[in-house]
Amino acid sequence: MRTKEELSGVSLLGNNATVYPTDYCPELLETFVNKHPENEYLVTLNCPEFTTLCPKSGQPDFARIVISYIPREKMVESKSLKLYLFSFRNHGDFHEDSVNIIMKDLVRLMDPRYLEVTGWFTPRGGISIYPFANYADSEHEQMKRERLMAQMNRVADNERR
Repeated sequence: MRTKEELSGVSLLGNNATVYPTDYCPELLETFVNKHPENEYLVTLNCPEFTTLCPKSGQPDFARIVISYIPREKMVESKSLKLYLFSFRNHGDFHEDSVNIIMKDLVRLMDPRYLEVTGWFTPRGGISIYPFANYADSEHEQMKRERLMAQMNRVADNERR
């Protein structure tokens, strides 16, 4: 069981008076302490209902956002992440920008060993866009390059089907 001190930075989880943001709000993100910083392990978060707006037309864009990271000392709290991702609902930016913003906000929040964000956007105008952004500390630079290449191959294979 976690102590009150360990949960001191977690204010949204269990809060019955949740306020849903109407504008992009990285301040919503909260962390908790990783109890296993000596272990290198992967955490994957899947948001199948991400929405944002086209910056030109204002039309909605829909995606599945997948975030995977190797934590160091801090981990992102999932309800705060849900509300943060919800805050993109009225945010007008291109798909590539949204994925890079999410990556940078999470790196700044957690200082992970490795982090990647993939956006699987539904087609608009007959074109699907799948942006991928990743970050690595100095010990995981090779993994960063390998994951980027693997993602390029995965997208190419997916498009051939």
